[in-house]
Order: sequence, then structure tokens, then C-alpha cells
Amino acid sequence: VKYHDFEAVKDASLSVRRGEVVGIVGRNGSGKSTLLKVIAGVYRPSAGSVTVTGSIAPLIELGAGMHPELTGRENILINGLLMGFSKQEMMRREQGIIDFADIGDFIEAPIKQYSSGMFMRLAFAVATEVDPDILIMDEVLAVGDFEFQAKCFDRLRRFRESGKTILIVTHSMGQIKEIC
Repeated sequence: VKYHDFEAVKDASLSVRRGEVVGIVGRNGSGKSTLLKVIAGVYRPSAGSVTVTGSIAPLIELGAGMHPELTGRENILINGLLMGFSKQEMMRREQGIIDFADIGDFIEAPIKQYSSGMFMRLAFAVATEVDPDILIMDEVLAVGDFEFQAKCFDRLRRFRESGKTILIVTHSMGQIKEIC
């Protein structure tokens, strides 16, 4: 099998100020997700630099940051610790996360048993309940029922109104119009 180097993001320059909501739209393979991963610190740029001021909560891909063998409750704690919160702080935020995710008794089940919608409910609840300065989302609202999506849009509106920065990649122009 042959392979060749592929530069997903080349000669890109982006400046986002605090409180801005930026939507990134493009074809598959155009580098949108790679750009978010570089900003979130998941990838290092092979050239250039990235400067981020503030705490980040990335919702980059389904499964990232969650351990399938652990329960939803255990994953809440692990995710919080990975974002730099103390165990006590995550215990304080836990009920708010559980209430927002609204997955019932599944919170005690290993997440490998979750549907993609249940998984996204939990991931979105964790990322937004920790009150980051910057929320990074990559196609995360494509999953879930209408009622939960409405709840997410309401939370995103409140984030925007409170001066938080949001970066979102989506193929949905409706979501771009709604959020940005």
C-alpha cells in the first residue's frame, strides 16, 4: 500500500476573539476537523503556531475522551480530571451533568452499552457543565432527538450570551444560522 503526505490544513490563519461564535463549513476532507484538533491541542501543527487563551472543552469526535468499559458516572469524573478539575469539583458538578444528559439508569452502565445519542448526551453535558471559556464542537449535534437538540441549542445560546467562545464544524447551514 502506497501512501503520501497529505496536508489537511495548509497556510491557514485564523484569529478568533473572546466571545465570538465561529462556524466552519466545508467539504469532507477539507481539513475542518483537523483544524479543530490543532486548536484543541489534540494535534500539533507541523508548522506555525497556535495560541489559545482560556480553558477549552472539545467535543471533537464520538468516543474521544471516554472509556467504553467505565460507566457514565465514572466517565464524568475521568473527563473532568483530564480537563484539569479536581475530584471534588467534578463531584459538585456531577448532578447537573446527569440531569442535563437525561439518560436515566444508563448513567450506571458502561458506555459501550450506550446508543450514539446517549453517548452524545453525556459528552455534551460534561463539556458544557464544566463552563469552559472555549467550546469546540465537531458535528456533535447531528446525533440525538429533536428535544435534546433544542436543549443543546438553548445552552449554546446561553454560552454565547455570556461571552463564551464557540467554534463549530458542521455540514448543517441551519445549525450555523442557529448558533453563529
